[in-house]
Amino acid sequence: MPRRIALFGGSFNPPGLHHRQIAELLSKHFDEVLVVPCGPRPDKPDVTNVPSVSRAALCDITFEGIPNTSVELFDLEQETFTRNHALETLFAHRGEIWHVVGADWLTGGAIGKSAIHTGWEKGEELWHRSHFAVLTRPGHPLNPADLPPHHQLLPIEIDGSSTQIREILIRGGNASHLLTSRAHRYISRYGLYRGNNPASWSRGSLSDWNHQIQADLDNTKAQGWIPDLVCHADSTNPDFILTLGGDGTMLRAIREHWRRRLPFFGVNAGTLGFLMNAPEAVFESTFPPTEVIFRQLPLLYLEIQNQDGTLNHVYAFNDAWVERSSSQSAWLEVEVNDVPRLPRLVSDGVLVSTAAGSTAYARSMGSAPLLADTPAWLLVGSNVQEPVHWKSALLSTDSHIAVRNLSPEKRPITAYVDGISQGPAIALRARLSRAATVELVFLASHDMAEKIAGIQFMN
Repeated sequence: MPRRIALFGGSFNPPGLHHRQIAELLSKHFDEVLVVPCGPRPDKPDVTNVPSVSRAALCDITFEGIPNTSVELFDLEQETFTRNHALETLFAHRGEIWHVVGADWLTGGAIGKSAIHTGWEKGEELWHRSHFAVLTRPGHPLNPADLPPHHQLLPIEIDGSSTQIREILIRGGNASHLLTSRAHRYISRYGLYRGNNPASWSRGSLSDWNHQIQADLDNTKAQGWIPDLVCHADSTNPDFILTLGGDGTMLRAIREHWRRRLPFFGVNAGTLGFLMNAPEAVFESTFPPTEVIFRQLPLLYLEIQNQDGTLNHVYAFNDAWVERSSSQSAWLEVEVNDVPRLPRLVSDGVLVSTAAGSTAYARSMGSAPLLADTPAWLLVGSNVQEPVHWKSALLSTDSHIAVRNLSPEKRPITAYVDGISQGPAIALRARLSRAATVELVFLASHDMAEKIAGIQFMN
């Protein structure tokens, strides 16, 4: 028998407890459940009222820990709305695809007038050849004649809807009974669905929160702190990741755990520690701290074109770059928003960096560091020979860049993401992600501007 794959698509705006309960039910009947939140769609303009990065985070949070269940973020990342027939084709290699629909979508099916017939692209074709997992509710009778040829009925007794949640929140009410606890906490933290522009930072507290410790194994100072910090440690159900070490340790923790959508609180046991809190400030009062600031920071979304023409899609928190892999300088073309800004850049390479990553390699290449929450990112040249005097550029948050090797055979380049080699490349495209963010947590007394000043003036 082929593996049975439940395709659970929707706007999930926001995802509620009812969505989680449906996914839990599906996971008991199917080998795999794929949750696919959609991007902008013509029939639901309200999906753009909340940033896609927040919708992505809420979906990861709401469906976390359900067996055999994963969240696919490609529509949110690309701002697309992939139709059901295209989703079926995309995932057909995994097994037999079952579309999850409510029973109300089948009304009129006997005469070819169901919502699937009239609202889906290729709806008539899908009706006859595809498989449908039909969610039925008590008290809502279903005409057997309306059922598609290939179906499975799944009775549910679940209340709640995204519309109901939004209506409560827009009135300033409490929708915690309709949301998972972490989703409710996240929505409250950033003021989502309140009718105003969501915040990118928020004041709060870690008091009584449990944490998972991620410490640098080779740092004796970090290891020495662990016995004093285990009182609230809970690796099975943490509320945040406690990172002990330097910026490199934080970077590794982010790479490993960002899809868990847990905030990261770092304590510096390294040198610079731009992403970390000062240990003397952390340990002078009770832990976990009662007054903190949450900052939501974007990742870079990258497409790396390999020498054979294939694309790798990856994320970076700090930076990504291409550099020469021979004794000769690289010849690169750099486009910003599809405009050739540097038709021929002769250099050792070129780098893109988030604001949070600007104190790393970008700084060593001569760029001025930015505050971690600056609404901008950087394009920086390495040992630039032409054009003369060009060093770097500040990019707006909605910019996208493309770097192309003008001489791949004679002057090969290698791509790197957060310091990890991606192998030989011929092109790199980058922008700030629409689906991937990280929450860093700092003590309320943490002064980012002072740390930046210390870096710039060597204090």
